[in-house]
Amino acid sequence: MNNEEIIRDLDQLEALYDDATPRSITKEIGYLNSEYRNFVEAARFMAVATVGDEGLDCSPRGEQDSVVRVVNETTIQFADRRGNNRLDTLRNIIRDNRIGLLFLVPGVSETMRINGRARISIDPELLAAFAVQDKTPKTVVEVTIEQAYFQCSKALVRSGLWDPENQTGRAEVPTAGQMLEATAGDDFDSDRYDAALQKQRLDELW
Repeated sequence: MNNEEIIRDLDQLEALYDDATPRSITKEIGYLNSEYRNFVEAARFMAVATVGDEGLDCSPRGEQDSVVRVVNETTIQFADRRGNNRLDTLRNIIRDNRIGLLFLVPGVSETMRINGRARISIDPELLAAFAVQDKTPKTVVEVTIEQAYFQCSKALVRSGLWDPENQTGRAEVPTAGQMLEATAGDDFDSDRYDAALQKQRLDELW
């Protein structure tokens, strides 16, 4: 790839594509209407994108039921469950409160996108409201919605993500232990780690 093959300005980029379809513009609103709310509340998984001084981050979030709690048409909340304590998402929110969310509903090919502003709460009553199995999160993230719109199904249809015949066998990709061993600078036992991982997941899920 040489420099002549790199797009460097908007005019050059936009000349390659047709105008956006009118419906792709009008479907974007600044709040959750009843249809968008129903979609969000059906989503068990979302990707959370943030930006801060240390760079970009996109992290997965998942729950047994709805991955977020809808407070009203412009406000949603989600718990920060137990993880690896890197705190990439939370650090970014402190430094730059812009946030982007992408919601997935199992078996549904459309997705929902929400952009807005986030803040982190440690209100005891709020934390208690998100408790699971008597375990409360350390923080809850509250998002004020600025943009909400659904994404058409083409990406998931192309990928065949929900098709059972496309499920990847465990042996076809590296395990968590194998990936950790490949990046570890010390003596790391991947087999031992993987053997203990299932119990660790259950014990530390919430």
